[in-house]
Amino acid sequence: MPKIVDPEARRREVAEAVFRVVHRDGLEQASLRSVAAEAGLAIGSVRHYFGGQADIMIFAMRTFAERAGERLRQRAGRLAVPDPAAPPAEHAAAMESLFAELLPLDAERREEAEVWLAFVVGARTRPELRPLAREMHDDLRSIAARVLRAARLAGALRPDLDVEVEAARVHALVDGLSSHAVLQPEGTDPAGLRAVLRRHVSELSGVPAGDLPAPPGLEDPRAGG
Repeated sequence: MPKIVDPEARRREVAEAVFRVVHRDGLEQASLRSVAAEAGLAIGSVRHYFGGQADIMIFAMRTFAERAGERLRQRAGRLAVPDPAAPPAEHAAAMESLFAELLPLDAERREEAEVWLAFVVGARTRPELRPLAREMHDDLRSIAARVLRAARLAGALRPDLDVEVEAARVHALVDGLSSHAVLQPEGTDPAGLRAVLRRHVSELSGVPAGDLPAPPGLEDPRAGG
């Protein structure tokens, strides 16, 4: 009796193979042949599920985005909704915890950041990848704006700040810190990333960095004054 293969599961296996090849060897080495070999599949089998290399890359990056998005949703779901009467520091800490999910603070997220950077750099010279790179860029900005709007409703955002401008600043901060962590890992550690994020959240909320409680599930970052 022939083996029944779950097409979606097989496609995800190929996506994981893409992650491994890009992380280890770079985007340019993620050919149909190398991805098939990494997945332990025949090239014909991979072609059965994808239209070509561009299709594989786009599916892999969408899978990456879905995984990161699900992790962010889980973090948001685990965070208790602060009591409206709670100190502003508690609301600010919840905002900090959500933004922290966008930083490469552990091995999984560092690998994702490395693959993401390879993808966006590659998209600059590969037109077929540009629309997805732009979509994911815009999605990150939208996430930042949604978190800031929620923070404003909770009283955790300074009233004089413009949400759209601050969303652009958070986006640039997250992108910059992630790039530094990938390109200069010797001089960038999770504690340093958390310290910079904490200082920025302090500026957004008006709560002194030293008064912010440790975000749920994270070690105490360095307060930074």
